[in-house]
Amino acid sequence: MRTLTKTKSYAEVMAMPKNVHRKPMRQSVALRMLVNVLSRVDLKRTSFSYEKIGMERLGKKEPCLILMNHSSFIDLEIVAFMLADRKYHIVCTQDAFVGLGPILRLLGCISTKKFINDINLVKDMRYAITKLKGSILMFPEASYSFDGTATPLPDSLGKCVKFLRVPVVMIRTEGAFIRDPLYNGLQRRKVKVSAKMEYLLSPEEIQQKSVEELNAILRDKFSFDNFREQQEKQIQVTEKFRADGLHRVLYKCPHCETESRMLGKGIRIACQECKQEYELTELGYLQAVSGEGRFSHIPDWYRWERECVRKELEDNTYELDIDVNICMLVDTKFIYRVGEGHLRHTKEGFHLTGCDGQIDYRQLPQSSYSLYSDFNWYQIGDMICVGDEQVQYYCFPKNGEDVVAKTRLATEELFKMRKKR
Repeated sequence: MRTLTKTKSYAEVMAMPKNVHRKPMRQSVALRMLVNVLSRVDLKRTSFSYEKIGMERLGKKEPCLILMNHSSFIDLEIVAFMLADRKYHIVCTQDAFVGLGPILRLLGCISTKKFINDINLVKDMRYAITKLKGSILMFPEASYSFDGTATPLPDSLGKCVKFLRVPVVMIRTEGAFIRDPLYNGLQRRKVKVSAKMEYLLSPEEIQQKSVEELNAILRDKFSFDNFREQQEKQIQVTEKFRADGLHRVLYKCPHCETESRMLGKGIRIACQECKQEYELTELGYLQAVSGEGRFSHIPDWYRWERECVRKELEDNTYELDIDVNICMLVDTKFIYRVGEGHLRHTKEGFHLTGCDGQIDYRQLPQSSYSLYSDFNWYQIGDMICVGDEQVQYYCFPKNGEDVVAKTRLATEELFKMRKKR
């Protein structure tokens, strides 16, 4: 999906009026039905099916908090199909509103900023439940999974559940990631997709449990491995492009330990330095083409990269130091291209400079438990986002370095280190 962009100077963008916060709107029933009909077209291609577990406990018009794992764009189509008979408000990132603001507001969407403390978000959610009598759909992971396993959940999720005082329901998709993994460049595979909708917690059960207990329950429910599920269920991906872009996730060679020299193309991923090569099989295994392979499972390789990043941080050798193109978001009309800059990331956090000295932004490691980063973001390019409640900077590596995954890992590990300290 593309977005609207416009080139302006940094000074022009900063002088523009900023978005004024607006409360969520009541969802348009007609628009909800239209989205439901349109979603059925794509879902039919996946032979979509679903199962409901314990949902008889939820009243037909009773508002609830719906938590859903986030795999690809089809998640929104699944929502439109499964919730067609229920009023709901989707919590979505502010940049999704660019060019679509009026439509998303009519759908009842609630705007927020990823990985930034947003005071208005919980208030808006409470307003949608109590005043508009709608349910809330939330993707608590906030970002697509890179390796097919769950991404970190915020510690504040349990507090949010306590505050809203409504039943909690979970929608868990299967096949959505395998059909369209983020690294694969929007190339969809012919894979069946299904979902389970489960009643998790009643208001009485929520009241009886501590925030820590609620977080533990939710983290357990958001524990999954899409590649393992593919292998156990013998789901074959026969497309010849299945390894395209895999180097964005598996950026470090486990043999020579060189970074940003991996290349995923066709059905193989290979190190351009030591020439070690793996085939991504139709069942999602990694198989060494020659010699002995070190990993056969993509999440194991990614977990090893996380361990390597952690060690670099502990040894004080970790550093991101790249030239970037900078975009900014200050309203919902455009993503503004403001110029070039330099992004540095160390144990002390992020430091972004650019636009002839006009940008000098620092972000501490304790600011967020994860990082808003993406592959081929709105088809502009791989992206790292830093910023605060006032302004967000979208940084695109100028030289095509595969640093997005490593930077997210480093951000998460730094936060854990600071939290433990």
